[in-house]
Amino acid sequence: MSLKQEPEKRKRKSNFSRRGFLQGVGVTSGVLTTGVLETPTEAQTAKVSGPGEVPITLQINGKPYKTSVEPRATLLDTLRHRLELTAAKRVCDRGTCGACTMIVDGKVMYSCTVLAIDAQGRQIQTLEGISPAGKPHAVSKAFVANDAQQCGYCTPGFVVAAKGFLDRNPNPTYEEVKTGLGGNLCRCGTYMGVRRAVLDAAKELNGGKNA
Repeated sequence: MSLKQEPEKRKRKSNFSRRGFLQGVGVTSGVLTTGVLETPTEAQTAKVSGPGEVPITLQINGKPYKTSVEPRATLLDTLRHRLELTAAKRVCDRGTCGACTMIVDGKVMYSCTVLAIDAQGRQIQTLEGISPAGKPHAVSKAFVANDAQQCGYCTPGFVVAAKGFLDRNPNPTYEEVKTGLGGNLCRCGTYMGVRRAVLDAAKELNGGKNA
């Protein structure tokens, strides 16, 4: 190649446009991530919730509760701050300690990890609703009898978790109780009292028969 041909080659290469390249990337990346490019009309008609508050109805302890929350609000915060159901405690807010335990559709769950809008249409049970006819539940009485609480922050979650555990396993062994309540933490270390309480509650719920 002669020296005279070199400038012409450089000129051909300079036709590349960085702006054009970036524009092309913007379009193709949209296709890759969504699979289809939405038209402005489709984007405007898409159904969304929020960011402001939206009305919801929650079934809690057999009763409907109506309120309005932002879509990001958790079930725990909604009950505590909007519905004045404060038995469940907000401690770790990370789904690890169990202080906010509730029973949702028969399953023991951390309410700090559930969005309130996602809990609509589901049966929610809290500590306020586990006592029959206003009388202390067998688990609650056993906790007092076995001195299974100290500071009290973990106690509501433990009682609800224990109630849910006994609903599924009415005749547990000590080791089964230990494993079954492994998702709840007690900073005061009253685990021995908690486990004895659950065994005593199981005995009472079974008419005084040994588990």
